[in-house]
Amino acid sequence: MKFTAEQIAGILDGTVDGNPEAEVSKLSKIEEGTEGSLTFLSNPKYTPYIYKTNASIAIVDKDFKPEKELTITLIRVEDAYKSFSKLLEYYNQVKLNKAGIENPVFISDSASYGDNVYIGAFSYLGNNVKIGDDVKIYPNVYIGDNCTIGDGSVIFQGAKIYSDSVIGKTVYVHSGAIIGADGFGFAPDEKGEYTRIPQTGNVVIEDNVDIGAGTTIDRATLGSTIIRKGVKLDNQIQIAHNVEIGEHTAIAAQTGIAGSTKIGKNCLIGGQVGIVGHLTIGDRVRIQAQSGIGRNLKDDEAVQGSPAIAYSDYNKSYVHFKNLPDLVKQINNLEKQKSNDK
Repeated sequence: MKFTAEQIAGILDGTVDGNPEAEVSKLSKIEEGTEGSLTFLSNPKYTPYIYKTNASIAIVDKDFKPEKELTITLIRVEDAYKSFSKLLEYYNQVKLNKAGIENPVFISDSASYGDNVYIGAFSYLGNNVKIGDDVKIYPNVYIGDNCTIGDGSVIFQGAKIYSDSVIGKTVYVHSGAIIGADGFGFAPDEKGEYTRIPQTGNVVIEDNVDIGAGTTIDRATLGSTIIRKGVKLDNQIQIAHNVEIGEHTAIAAQTGIAGSTKIGKNCLIGGQVGIVGHLTIGDRVRIQAQSGIGRNLKDDEAVQGSPAIAYSDYNKSYVHFKNLPDLVKQINNLEKQKSNDK
């Protein structure tokens, strides 16, 4: 799909400086621009590239003043970075704008769906499934019985959504994610063997949540595992049964959260963090990557390490960690000197 500079300027409320009929069909970084691509300049560090890029159109701040002659067409806007981000969102919407029901699919007679939906080939919609308007379900998606998916949500290829799951509006579930599998519930008997504990709850995902590829969210034993609105989950995260994650919390890849832990609002959790079960993590908590959390955390705490300690204390201690070999050597020398003095 091609767009002219004039069309793009219309989308961004910008003005064209150059050829309004210049066409682009792809996006590029300014240093990698090729003919027919659109790029942007917002960081002054990249200014030299605008004089040698092969891109056809560049989005720039309206007060940008070139120091050399330019051949590239410019679109001047209030904020080049924000405008390019807006354009990326628009481009993504156009790219994902599929509609209709492909063949073959299985849709239960008791399932229902709204207007302007897309259901890709080899997808499965079970009994009493309810799909809202403008939902996109890509090929090879499984949606179990009694699930609900709200308006504008996108379920990418290969995702699996187990029965009774409730997904809100404008939720993105990426490939390979599994929502609603059994929680890790087993009880040992007197012989040391394990008996499965039925997981009879569900998963509730509120509006505007993003779930990365390969992430797994387990159903509750009783009640619900809950992901509150605006939460952003990276790829390959494990969320166990009865966990609750507060609004607008962001969690990086390979983090594991054990059962029944409650995480507050607006937290930032780094990659490969491990959080044990039945904890309460406050609001606005910052957990650095590879930390191990074994205690409750209060609002606004920042921690690092395993087991995690206060972030500032960790940084002070790390200075000594690095010097341990020298310190050991100094102690050994002092002991030798003490022995020689006797």
